[in-house]
Order: sequence, then structure tokens, then C-alpha cells
Amino acid sequence: MRILFTGGSGKAGRHVVAYLADRGHKVMNVDRVPMNHPGVHDLIADITDAGQMYSAMQTYAGFDEMEPGTGAATFDAVVHFAAIPRLLLAPDTETYRVNVMGTYNVLEAAIKMGIRKVIVASSETTYGVCFSDGVVDPKVLPLDEDYDIDPMDSYGMSKKINEVTARSFQRRSGADIYALRIGNVIEPDEYHRFPGFFADPGQRRRNIFCYIDARDLGQIVDLCLTTDGLGFQVFNATNDTNSVCQTNADLLAQFFPNVPVSREVGPHESLLSNRKIREMLGFKEQHNWRRYVDDPMA
Repeated sequence: MRILFTGGSGKAGRHVVAYLADRGHKVMNVDRVPMNHPGVHDLIADITDAGQMYSAMQTYAGFDEMEPGTGAATFDAVVHFAAIPRLLLAPDTETYRVNVMGTYNVLEAAIKMGIRKVIVASSETTYGVCFSDGVVDPKVLPLDEDYDIDPMDSYGMSKKINEVTARSFQRRSGADIYALRIGNVIEPDEYHRFPGFFADPGQRRRNIFCYIDARDLGQIVDLCLTTDGLGFQVFNATNDTNSVCQTNADLLAQFFPNVPVSREVGPHESLLSNRKIREMLGFKEQHNWRRYVDDPMA
């Protein structure tokens, strides 16, 4: 596929772009700074400028595409990761403006240019625990995509609004638009942090103990691109298990003693459930943390 990818220079994006390129996709990275990945053309652009997004949606994805003399083609798909990536990097108003208006601009340009597949990065923070003021319990566990998301922070709010925007564009267009509630992204060189999580699991409470290996996130995006006909969907994008070695029985007793459990969960099953991507997309994780870190409880 020929893919326009916004935010490919970011922490998650650079691994997902590399995964897609390795799978044979032609990827153009749209970002404020270049990624400089072999075979991936960088287009420097601002998602908050609607005109730039319209222009980007129908441009050459590299000099090689000028050779046929048939003009720039429409992209097969758009993957939208570009954003202010978390709370406390910019003033709340700027985080909300960039993330909400940037997503609107990308979606509008893609749909009006006739692109029929768009993947949008949402966030685990929409569940209203990660960036909430004070210690906040979820209403029920495990968290799945039908949960009534209720963030109180500007970042989580922006991602909730982006899901609503995506649903509206899908309704008016009939295109496939999938939103990924991405868990805490772990890069390959970050597994050295995990023994610290085991010693102090409380530092993972706000993430509901979940994580997503950046390379497994690449697989999830690729599965979304190649799975057609689902209309509007929201998918949790997490690995199969929690990011700590303690069992769910211990975690629930210590950190969520007053939270009801809607179904039986496995001893280490991710409390931010990825059941939907496993069942609907066929996701099979490749990078469980136990491949890289010794499990002290094994």
C-alpha cells in the first residue's frame, strides 16, 4: 500500500513506519522534523494547517514517483500519529488545539481526497485514569472498548474528541476509520526499566499496568491497514500481559480493591484488554517483555 503517515518521527511512529516499510509498503512521513529512514520520504508539514494537509494528501512520495509522468497519485491509506504526545509538554490549550484541530484537518483532507482507509492514534488516557488529578479508580476492570471513557485532562480529552470526529467522518463517507487506544509505548531499548516496575508496581497503576511494544504496535497498524470493511472501530492497542510480574489477583487486591471485575481474567492478562484486536484483527504479539527480562516470579 501507498501510505501517508503523520508523526513518523515520534517515539511510536518511527518503529511503526519501519515495520510498515519492512512489510513492503510505500510510506511517506509527514512531520515537523525528518525521520531519515531509508526508503521513506519525509515531508515537512504542520497538521494544524488545513491547506498543508490537503496538499500533502496528493503529492509525490519520493522523486521516483515523478518518472511515469502521470502526476501524483492518491494515497491508499492515512495513518495519523502526529500530536503533542502527552500532558505537560505544552500548555493545556495548545495540547487540545493541536491534537483536535490537527486530527480534524487530517481526516477532512483524507476523506475529501477520496482515501478509504484511515488509522487514527487515540490513547489509553481516554479511560480517565492516567492523567487524572489524584488517585482515580476505573469504574470496572478489565477495560475494554465499550467503556464510557471520561478523561479530565486536556490530552485525554483531545483523544476522546478525536474518536468522535473519526466516527463522524466515517458516517458521512463510509470509509474504514479505525482508532487505536495505544497503551504505554515501550521501545526495544527500554526493557531495562522493567525490573524497577517489578520492585515498585505502583508506578504502573496510572497505565493500568499495560504496555505496547513499539514493534507489536507496527503489527497492529499493519493489520488495520489490511483488514477492510469494519467501518468505524476503536481498538485497544496493548500487549497480551501486564508490564509487571505480579499476578492480577495481587494487583487487584493492592491497587483496585473497590473496583468490580466484569469477567474472569488470566493471572497476567492485560487489564487494558486487547481481546478485540486478537479476535477481530488476528493480532499475535511477538514481543512479550519476558523475551527480554527475567521474570522474578517464574
